Amino acid sequence: MNRKAISCAAVLAVCGIGQAQAASVTLYGLIDYGVNYQSNSGGGRVIGGSSGIMQGSRWGFKGNEDLGGGLSAIFQLEDGFDLGTGKSLQGGTLFGRQAWIGLSSDAYGTVTLGRQYDSLVTFVETRMNSSNYGGGTTAHPGDLDNLNNSKRVNNSVKYTSPVLGGFTFGGVYGFGGQAGEFSRNQIWSTGIGYDYGNFSAGAAYMNVRNPNQSFFTATPTNVPGANVNNMTASPIYSGYASSHTYQAIAAAGRYTFGPATIGLVYSNVQFKGLGDTSSGSNPLQLSGTAKFNTAEVNATYYWTPALLSELVYSYTHGSGVGSIGSSHYNTVSLSLDYYLSKRTDVYVISSTQFASGTDSTGRPARATLNALTASSSDRQTFVQVGMRHKF
Repeated sequence: MNRKAISCAAVLAVCGIGQAQAASVTLYGLIDYGVNYQSNSGGGRVIGGSSGIMQGSRWGFKGNEDLGGGLSAIFQLEDGFDLGTGKSLQGGTLFGRQAWIGLSSDAYGTVTLGRQYDSLVTFVETRMNSSNYGGGTTAHPGDLDNLNNSKRVNNSVKYTSPVLGGFTFGGVYGFGGQAGEFSRNQIWSTGIGYDYGNFSAGAAYMNVRNPNQSFFTATPTNVPGANVNNMTASPIYSGYASSHTYQAIAAAGRYTFGPATIGLVYSNVQFKGLGDTSSGSNPLQLSGTAKFNTAEVNATYYWTPALLSELVYSYTHGSGVGSIGSSHYNTVSLSLDYYLSKRTDVYVISSTQFASGTDSTGRPARATLNALTASSSDRQTFVQVGMRHKF
């Protein structure tokens, strides 16, 4: 992404602060919007516009100050917004996508503090071509494994190592913050990545306590409540709000040869300890553990330096509790992307999902492409013609 660098002195002048600092600040952003067709949105066809399907629209600041000896002070503030309405996303928070500050050392790595991405995003999602070129509807159902980075970790400390022989590693810890119950709402993750020539691979693990109140909402709460459900975005997992622990393991690898890149992705997600009403609602009186296994294959091909296509197929199997949540989801997506310049492109995305079995709400499984309203049937198709600009 090309970004326009501006001096910190200029930013401070705009803010009415006269004292300049010896630092650089980058103002950057991405604007994405398209006209789309949805075959079934809660029971009816929809033709309209959507923001951020290929990539989430955003703007932000990124700063760096050289402290000497290979040490730098760094920060990033990033807001996500809906271009169609102008409103902030991520629960209406101003810098809901990212907000952190830290220190970076050439020799020892980077430590940052704030609202940040977990290790699944850092080490796995960044090595998935499907998340970069296929759009949000290619994501696994409901983005249940967060490999479309729809969720963040609040009040967290993050470490990322320097590159050591092609390897990087790191971890994130999010403080729960409830007096007398240290582990409530805590989040931790760790991961490793490897890059060598045309090959790239990564794997990560994440553990979340009280996920309904700590991870599946932009504004976490420490107040126990039996009727709280922040997981209503997708019926694939909305019935599991009473889960005490969310656990995810994921790995991805890709190899590039000539104009083509082939990638494989696997994830295992578990909603453990169902029935903890201090975490969230449990209308079906579920207990035990619900599991999801997802496998994906993706392929990217550059027909010319300016024209590329992306094909993604994923299969998700849900192993629920008793007769609840035993489900299957097949998702296939195809996109065609043409770059008018390095910063501006136009694209077409098409995604279709087929569902079977029973979802987490006890109903027949409904197709639910990520970022869309669930279908009323077992099928859903989405097509969008859009434009994206980076600055």
